Amino acid sequence: MTGVFADADETPGVLALLEGARRARTDPVAAESAVKDALAVAPDDFFARLAAYKFYFYNHRLAEAMPHAAFLVSLLARRLNVAGDWRDLSPGDAAFEELEEAPSLYLQALLAWGYCKARLGERAEGAQAIAKVAALDPRDRFGARRLLAVVSKSGPSEEE
Repeated sequence: MTGVFADADETPGVLALLEGARRARTDPVAAESAVKDALAVAPDDFFARLAAYKFYFYNHRLAEAMPHAAFLVSLLARRLNVAGDWRDLSPGDAAFEELEEAPSLYLQALLAWGYCKARLGERAEGAQAIAKVAALDPRDRFGARRLLAVVSKSGPSEEE
C-alpha cells in the first residue's frame, strides 16, 4: 500500500501472508486462513486488520467485521491526530472532504462499523455513526446519506 501508510509499521511477513488472501478470492476458506494467519502473527498490524475488516465485511460476516473496523477507526484517529471518539469530530478536524488516504479510510471504516452495528441490532448507535460520516463527508463519496435513510427505516436487523 502506498500513500500515508507506506511508512506504517508493518510486521515482517504480514503482507506476504495477505497475498494468500488476495490470490484466494474465489476460495473463501483459503482467504480466511490467510487473514487469520496474518492476524496471528501481528494482531495490531494495520494491514492485517484492514484485510480482516474487508474480508469479513464483504462476506457479510458483520459481527466478525465490526471489531476490525473499530480497530481501524481508533488507529486512524491517532494517525490523523483527531479525537479518539468519533462523536467528537467536526468536518474541519481532518481533510475528510479530500481524496487523501487516511481520512478516506477513516470514513469507510466508521461507515462500515456503523452499518454493522445497525444490522446487528444496535440501530441507534449505528445510525449515529453513519450520520457522522455524512456530516464529515459533504460530497457523500461513500453513500452515507443513502445508507442512513435505509438504516433509519424501520425493519428487521440481522438479529431480529
